[in-house]
Amino acid sequence: MPPPDRLPADLVLEGGGVKGIALLGAVVELLRSHRVERVAGSSAGAVLAAFLATGLDADGVLERVSRLEYDRVPDAWAPVPIVAPVVGLLTRSGLHPGRYVTDWLRRELADLGVHTFGDLRRDDPGDDPALAPWQRYRLVVTATDVTRGRLLRLPWDYREYGLDPDAQPVADAVRASLAIPYFFSPRTLRDARTGRRSTLVDGGVLSNFPVETFDRTDAAAPRWPTFGIGVGDTLSDEDVSVLPHGRRLPGPLRLLDSLVATTISARDRGYLARPCVRRRAFSIDTTGTGLTEFDVGAAERSRLVAAGTATAREFLAGWDWAGYVRECRGAG
Repeated sequence: MPPPDRLPADLVLEGGGVKGIALLGAVVELLRSHRVERVAGSSAGAVLAAFLATGLDADGVLERVSRLEYDRVPDAWAPVPIVAPVVGLLTRSGLHPGRYVTDWLRRELADLGVHTFGDLRRDDPGDDPALAPWQRYRLVVTATDVTRGRLLRLPWDYREYGLDPDAQPVADAVRASLAIPYFFSPRTLRDARTGRRSTLVDGGVLSNFPVETFDRTDAAAPRWPTFGIGVGDTLSDEDVSVLPHGRRLPGPLRLLDSLVATTISARDRGYLARPCVRRRAFSIDTTGTGLTEFDVGAAERSRLVAAGTATAREFLAGWDWAGYVRECRGAG
């Protein structure tokens, strides 16, 4: 059982495909001293965020995530090797349908009593008074609407499509955030008022690490910190790639693969370089693991979890909440 005196914190989890395994080690370490009030995530970070939003402790998160069979995540459109992924890419804009991970997440969340965002509603009178009713949830998932050219924060932005945020399935929002371009097929969101359809892809295309999600907009000092946990290869000069064998693609396709990977992995780097942002966020070194290497073995998964644990432990050992508020929030 977690200690009863854990400190409150909001949490933002970066996306990163398979690299997201490292987030698990960091989150478990964080849960030893803090309880998560609200959590935001993109792509792989959205999966873990969904479980944390249900109120699970460290053991509960470990138990749920351990049931995911990573080698089944890149599922098939049809039982025809090589041909099916190519046909899926050409006809449905994705090598894989993503049914397995969606069904797995929907099943696990249902077992925890969570189906729609209405099950994750949060009403805290101490929150930022500028928060609208449609922004008061324990979970925020990012996705990218490439039809309208905008970043979505779900469930906040469902109302822009004439949809009731409370009624939208959590698993559907997470699946949209997981739609790595060309790897998983995109999702479709239909405007209930006009019938217009939007194509949704990975939230990382526009913001993979939205650390500012829960920042107050009034003049009050924050009641507790927002921690950001990333999995960017900040210490690496490796070539970036989305597809498992992207480095061996012919020129034009290699360029497209690198462009998508760069968009997902580097979009937020300028913002994250700011001193006060770096004080509340940390990145786990996941060098050597590709975004879509879902056939990663048990030894590599253990290495990633251990890296997350060690990085979070080092960060928390140097964390100074009072100093951060004084120097970065202008409060005593």
